[in-house]
Amino acid sequence: MIDPGMKKVFSILSILFLLQSCNRDDIVQPVSYNNPELSLNIPTGFPALNNSVNANKPTKYGVELGERLFNDKRFSADNTISCAGCHNKSDAFTDNNARALGIYGRVGLRNTPPIQNMAFMKFYNWDGKILQLEKQPLIPIITHEEMNSSIVEVIDKISDDREYKDLLRKAFGDESITADRIYQTIAQYLYTLISAGSKYDKIKRNEGDTFTESEARGYQTFQQKCGSCHSTALFTDQSFRNVGFPLNPNTDEAGRARVTGVPADYMSFRVPSLRNIEYTAPYGSFGQFPTLRSVLDYFDHGVLDADNLDPVLKENGNRIPLTEQEKEDLIAFMKTLSDPAFAGR
Repeated sequence: MIDPGMKKVFSILSILFLLQSCNRDDIVQPVSYNNPELSLNIPTGFPALNNSVNANKPTKYGVELGERLFNDKRFSADNTISCAGCHNKSDAFTDNNARALGIYGRVGLRNTPPIQNMAFMKFYNWDGKILQLEKQPLIPIITHEEMNSSIVEVIDKISDDREYKDLLRKAFGDESITADRIYQTIAQYLYTLISAGSKYDKIKRNEGDTFTESEARGYQTFQQKCGSCHSTALFTDQSFRNVGFPLNPNTDEAGRARVTGVPADYMSFRVPSLRNIEYTAPYGSFGQFPTLRSVLDYFDHGVLDADNLDPVLKENGNRIPLTEQEKEDLIAFMKTLSDPAFAGR
């Protein structure tokens, strides 16, 4: 009969033998990754970050992954259109088309909006349909006139990409690619696109630059006749207004009313930022105006009347009266809002 003490010794020896015989590759190591949060360097005087940024803070590898996804043409059904295809950096992330051009040359409903300073915005798109930037990337993917695809198809195309797997592991600790991770990282990248390096900004920061006489006069005119809508450091108050612009011939258009269903919102659009306006022609919700001068001429000559026309216009006979000198000076001032470094110019 084996001594109980010896049984215990044999058991311990057996366990040690099994442990030593195990291949190290069979042992699952805990996941460890370092993905530091990035500082957004918020410019002085800018509004507070929106709540979505605080819930999805940009990280080193999240932003790197998001930028790569933003530039991937496999997001479209025929692998020809990426997000960057419509949001070109050199055009301040627009495309210089009257209306966005998508897959197979299909023409969209509206003009491509710039995507600067998204971290500070309350609404996205011309009609403010999107309130969280993380919910925006799916829209162009599934829209018939844009990418005409699906998120399932996109994931299927890129799931075996070695570079994506590497970035996913660095950003999240594993290689799993999901819809939410795609949306989150693209938004993280967009949150880093902050434009605050224009001549205007440098003057405001007392960095040695000064306005020309024309720019200074234009700034004064701007404050008197434009500043109520194009206010704050973003040069938009983020409100929705009907300013009597020519109507989109597409009968699907109704402006903000497409979202709210409220007649009073008919043909009201989000006031666009004027930052980098020099680079983003044509102008208007469907590119009605080829130049800044044509926009100012239209306001001067009189806009379309409407029951919900903005009070600023109604109180001035449906126009913003401007002299020829004021127009020249306003354009000179608006060009001081251009940020060449942001646009890579």
